[in-house]
Amino acid sequence: MKLFSVFLCLSSGSLLWLGAARIQGAQNPPATPQVRMAEEVFQNVQVLKGIPADQFLDTMGMFASALLFDCVSCHAQEIISDPKGFSISTPRIQRARQMIVMMNGINRQYFGGQPRVTCFTCHGGGNRPRTEPNLDLQYSEPVDDPYAMAFFPSLYAPPVDEVFARFLQSAGGAGALAGFTSFTAAGTYAGYETEQMEVPVEVYASAPNRMATVARTQAGVNVRVFDGRAGWKLQPDTPEPLLPLTGGNLTGASIEAMVWFPAGIQKAFGQWQVGTAVIGGRDTIAVQGTNPGQPPVRLHFDRESGRLLRLLHWTTTAVGSIPTRIDYADYRAVAGVQMPFQWTRTWTNNQVVIQLKDVRPNVPIDAARFGRP
Repeated sequence: MKLFSVFLCLSSGSLLWLGAARIQGAQNPPATPQVRMAEEVFQNVQVLKGIPADQFLDTMGMFASALLFDCVSCHAQEIISDPKGFSISTPRIQRARQMIVMMNGINRQYFGGQPRVTCFTCHGGGNRPRTEPNLDLQYSEPVDDPYAMAFFPSLYAPPVDEVFARFLQSAGGAGALAGFTSFTAAGTYAGYETEQMEVPVEVYASAPNRMATVARTQAGVNVRVFDGRAGWKLQPDTPEPLLPLTGGNLTGASIEAMVWFPAGIQKAFGQWQVGTAVIGGRDTIAVQGTNPGQPPVRLHFDRESGRLLRLLHWTTTAVGSIPTRIDYADYRAVAGVQMPFQWTRTWTNNQVVIQLKDVRPNVPIDAARFGRP
């Protein structure tokens, strides 16, 4: 079983990235589809009650990343052949429940209930928390953590308006972007659940904020869709095949979709900070946007070309925040707009690569494509 693939047992490997939906203002609030809590969907939930089912799965992802575990590291061996095995309280599951209670107690007593201490705070990618210091960290050159939400603006970075103006120009310019209103695409999808083998994928997108992605995996058809306000993921062979997106999953989906119709990105966030970073040896300009009550988003633009190289957003779980990273590559011109034909989406439960092969711009798309699956 692949490391980090904690949800593959739960979903038979059916997770796939979704883009879509601009963050809605108060005058246009997001739709609120019926959301089922974790204890309504999964069996024997004890200390993680009262959170939406999709955020419960994200919490499992935090465990996987913090300890470098997969499903069978904590759950009973029965899960390999019977999903009901997830409800068995193994010694490690019982210990995890104790750790959650301890963590919540520390945060309540010392940090006013803010999630300052998380699973990753102590474990840091290890089975057992370390008690001794690593002197290489103390005396080596400092290394930036690309997944930390803390952001440090740079006095040497250009103004945010200049950064976005260059980005839009690199994408084709205002005229071309205004004329680019939709696209459909066919390509391939590869991830842990496909054994890294490519399977067919279809993408449908319509400005300013609707998108649907359909992957035809060995386990069945997987759909992630956003209709401009609400989003869902359809995963066969799961306790609850259809789950609405909530919280950071919803706002993260919005910014992922806006990448394809980028004129509104800057206005979607009330505050921006600008800094610099190096990605794969390439100098980038990093901008981080925030809205009240939401996790931030961060975009990395190539300093030389102005193109978008990376998007980061975070989802808040019951045990801390987890990142999602999307890396964009293979830019090609489509109807005068530069589009990334390849993107890699990395998050706590999977890493997938989507490669487009056939893109058809400005075609009519049935609104039902963006509806609830």
